[in-house]
Amino acid sequence: MANPWAGEVALVIDGERQVLKLTLGALAELEADLEAGSLIDLVDRFEGGAFSTRDVLALVVAGLRGGGWRGRTSDLLSAEIEGGPLGAAKAAAELLGRAFALPEETG
Repeated sequence: MANPWAGEVALVIDGERQVLKLTLGALAELEADLEAGSLIDLVDRFEGGAFSTRDVLALVVAGLRGGGWRGRTSDLLSAEIEGGPLGAAKAAAELLGRAFALPEETG
């Protein structure tokens, strides 16, 4: 089960539930894979609704890798993602938001 408090997001790919998480290593890989800009630019694109399908795919792959997946981006090109492109975009946005959310202060 995905733990939102640990920054995890669940996504069903080819009928299998996967747990995605943006670890520091996954974020570094994601930043290196971005053709232009930084992670802040990526956050801005998502917040402004100006993200691309490439952004979504890069985030899903980084999240999968952070969750322990050992596949390649090309493995997802024909994969069936629950909810289609919109489901993938929603998971990517949640993943990005959880990775950069500040923990709430308690008592």
